[in-house]
Amino acid sequence: MQLTELTTQMLKNYSGINPNMVIHSGNTISTMSEARNILSSCTVDTTFEQTIGLYDLNEFLGVVGLVDEPHLTFEEKMVSIGDATGRSRIQYYLTDVDHLTSPDSAMIDKAKSMNDFEVKFTLDNETLNKIRRAASTLGHETISITGSDGAIKLTVCDPENKTSNTFSIEVAGEYQSEDFNFLMNINNVKIVSGDYNVGVSSKLLSSFKHTESDITYWIALEKASTYGA
Repeated sequence: MQLTELTTQMLKNYSGINPNMVIHSGNTISTMSEARNILSSCTVDTTFEQTIGLYDLNEFLGVVGLVDEPHLTFEEKMVSIGDATGRSRIQYYLTDVDHLTSPDSAMIDKAKSMNDFEVKFTLDNETLNKIRRAASTLGHETISITGSDGAIKLTVCDPENKTSNTFSIEVAGEYQSEDFNFLMNINNVKIVSGDYNVGVSSKLLSSFKHTESDITYWIALEKASTYGA
């Protein structure tokens, strides 16, 4: 088996959410942060023939990258990684899945069934990059999501300091009521590049669904978020 570009990209992204991972048999992979405030699931173009546990996903990807055109052969407790010529071979031992943090299918199904979002908007990659640059420049970690006069505004700010410098940008979307201020930690927005349809719920949960690929992230909002009177 070989890891495709998309599969490798998603595994690298998921290593930033949780350093360990359980990959179940099939072509759907998922992860959950240790703090359980980030959940993600996606469909990839690689089919895994068995369930495997990886204690250090980033290390595993680094090991795979040690050989040219790596070919992976999974066994019960290890994976053999060889190059195209057969001259190089690596034995990498797997971890018991019971020792790892991983979302179960019921958790993913429950997240996917959630659709009662009071706020919905489109977040393109260029806008997200602007928000990230603003957060880095201003030294803030919070995105405030508000609505006014039919427009949705994303503001990089420090909610604890009313006189702090801010950066705001409007995005296209819709909402049920203007009386909301949803807060999100920018450090939790660990998503791959692309455009997303975003839904935000008063249950303090947001959904980021990729517009071109079957990739979805569910990210918890900050407890200081408000909705309604």
